[in-house]
Amino acid sequence: MTEITRRNLLRGGAAAAVTGIIGGAGAFAGTANAAGSALALPPPSRTEIRRWATDTWASLVAMTDERTGLTADNIDGPLANPHRSGYTSPTNIGGYLWSAIVARDLGLISRAECSGRLDKTLRTLLTMRHHEPSGMYYNWYDEATGEPLTTWPTDGNTIYPFLSSVDNGWLAAGLMVVQNSDRATASLAQQLSDRMNFKMYYNEDVRPDLPVGLLRGGFWDGATPPTDPGQPGPVEGNYLGVGPNVFYPLNHYDTTVSETRIASYIAIARGQIPAAHYFGTWRTFPDVNCDWSWQEQQPIGQTRNYLGVDVFEGAYTYRGMRIVPGWGGSMFEAMMPAMFVPEEKWAPRSWGVNHRLTVRAHREHGLDDAGYGYWGFSPASQPGGGYREYGVDAIGLNPDGYLSDVEGTKYDAGYGTCRPAKNPNPTYGDGVVTPHALFLAMHVESREAYDNLRKLERELDAYGEGGFYDAIAVRSGTVAKRYLSLDQSMVMGSIGNVFGGDVIRRAFATGEVRRRIKPLIAMEQFGAGVI
Repeated sequence: MTEITRRNLLRGGAAAAVTGIIGGAGAFAGTANAAGSALALPPPSRTEIRRWATDTWASLVAMTDERTGLTADNIDGPLANPHRSGYTSPTNIGGYLWSAIVARDLGLISRAECSGRLDKTLRTLLTMRHHEPSGMYYNWYDEATGEPLTTWPTDGNTIYPFLSSVDNGWLAAGLMVVQNSDRATASLAQQLSDRMNFKMYYNEDVRPDLPVGLLRGGFWDGATPPTDPGQPGPVEGNYLGVGPNVFYPLNHYDTTVSETRIASYIAIARGQIPAAHYFGTWRTFPDVNCDWSWQEQQPIGQTRNYLGVDVFEGAYTYRGMRIVPGWGGSMFEAMMPAMFVPEEKWAPRSWGVNHRLTVRAHREHGLDDAGYGYWGFSPASQPGGGYREYGVDAIGLNPDGYLSDVEGTKYDAGYGTCRPAKNPNPTYGDGVVTPHALFLAMHVESREAYDNLRKLERELDAYGEGGFYDAIAVRSGTVAKRYLSLDQSMVMGSIGNVFGGDVIRRAFATGEVRRRIKPLIAMEQFGAGVI
């Protein structure tokens, strides 16, 4: 059985203004992005969405330490006197960087303020301790000092010095956006970005049956954490071949519909790993006798060869659709990399089909299948406290499921003759939706996502002075009244793309990214479609 990564939750991990934006106090100009999404919305939406962007940016400002320019993982309490989490991650920092660019191009802040904020954050990054041979950053820092954390602020537990590949991928993405968007800080961003080498994570000999390698989840560069008795420990090595050895966890990122593909895109664009790596991850796990019947459902599809790699173009079935699933069926896994890479435009036979059907599956699950009246499921704060993964179980590979309600109602349609169905027609309870999922869906279903957001704000206590709260249990009306920097930065990035002329995509999907990634993903045909 393959090593299945248990998702890293990421929480804790052109210089000219874009055409179509009215600066300063002006609202959105109404110019659509290349997909025409903004044109699907009524004229009053411009004022409303500008208000959402303004308030969301205010929450990110409140999260950010005034001295270091580092953004806390989350806050609660009033924005004027917020309670910051006491920790931040490379993802949080990267999200603040691209959010500042969006705020500038939407006219929420001046060019000078944007550059000043970026400069403070970038100069702090230059001084922060990191893994020098690879240029990668640790998972957790104190946002007030920039020092790596060795104990967890909330309970005092030991933190071991881990450096995540996907968290550093989001930081690199933010740096690349700044490098191509802000002349005043471009050289600083480039200096930080250029020293990041993702080859440090690339295991080229991961499986004897696979002619390409996969990315490790990360590495420890000091004392390794203790392992459970009887369990295999980490692997010592150094794929970069520079500096002392490190210790790698056993997991690899081995699924395609995953937030982790941002690290793959960046590494391929930089020539640090081979392009064929893209085809080494699973679309679904194979359908071979009953050996893989532990996965959520029996896939259908066929095998195709790309760049010498045999790819099983499998898909799951749900409500008359064939969808290439993520690990948990969340919007975040499927759609966040598309904030940076215009996947549905560059790869119309794969991502162009799958993104549309993934969003439709979320909408139909929430409105029709579960009957919540709302939709959009993604890892977020739990109403009532804590943090949890949420998703559409039927389109997730994970047999334990990312579930969509408080009760944890499980969908189980079985696996052919190998495993009988246990719960193919569930009765769902108190559904939990997260607004950032709807913003991620906006470039696919702009009107539907917008209408659902308006309904959340008007009918539930889902909105505060910092924008939409992180998650809402819609039947009980229980709200997670806090803001997470990752989730708020997804809101900002999505608004910047759909209503600001592809602010993030224009900055990221250029140069070597366009030259190497566009033809690579264009060649594939997924097994996704309508039955």
